Amino acid sequence: MSKINKLLQLQPAGVVLTSGWLSQHGYSPELLRNYRKSHWLEAIGNGAMIRQNDPVDYLGGVYALQQQLNLAVHPGAKTALSMLGKTHYLDLGANVVYLFGKEKERLPVWFKNHNWGVEIKLITSSFLPSEAGLIEKEHKSFSVKIASAARAMMECLYLAPQNQNILECFEVMQGLTSLQPKTIQDLLENCSSVKVKRLFLYLAEKAGHAWFNHLNINQINLGHGNRSLASNGAYVSKYKLTVPKELERNDYPEL
Repeated sequence: MSKINKLLQLQPAGVVLTSGWLSQHGYSPELLRNYRKSHWLEAIGNGAMIRQNDPVDYLGGVYALQQQLNLAVHPGAKTALSMLGKTHYLDLGANVVYLFGKEKERLPVWFKNHNWGVEIKLITSSFLPSEAGLIEKEHKSFSVKIASAARAMMECLYLAPQNQNILECFEVMQGLTSLQPKTIQDLLENCSSVKVKRLFLYLAEKAGHAWFNHLNINQINLGHGNRSLASNGAYVSKYKLTVPKELERNDYPEL
């Protein structure tokens, strides 16, 4: 088998091929230049190529980040919820994609500079362990790791209230009827954000989910002191949270 045919079989169609990965598999810079001259491959930036005329979207780039560069970057928050069909009420904005990564993790220049047709927002944080609550999601001929519904909900709450509307979060939470208590328990016990933990529990209890009753809240560190998420809001003494008044009045508008 020729090296180019072997290369085309090593990775699925629709993904980015990074120079580092190619080098590790025996493809020299000179050989790659010949492939580009022969129109087998085309560069999309420094250190990244795709098959000639292969339609590659941002998830094909995320695949390379995860599988070839071993980054913890994954679609999260409202982007993951959208991929899971959980965003009936969520305002997705103008084609904005939320990626989450480890603290201090950075996107390669080729990924940042390429026109994916969407706006990419990278959120880096260690408020949850990088591998916790991720699932595989099929896309085209490959799969990528994305946040599960439970993790994605917590990522939305991490962004609230500055970059994510809390009322929208409650609308989404109401639809999360089939979450697994053990998954939620593990995520909450390993979450370092007091705000996220309190807000998740508050919204889950308010939504009346059956799985809420199976959580062991005593095992979750909810910290001390009050947290305010709305000016002139309503105070919820059980969770020491100040939330938008509309949530407590139950008369928030349909979104």
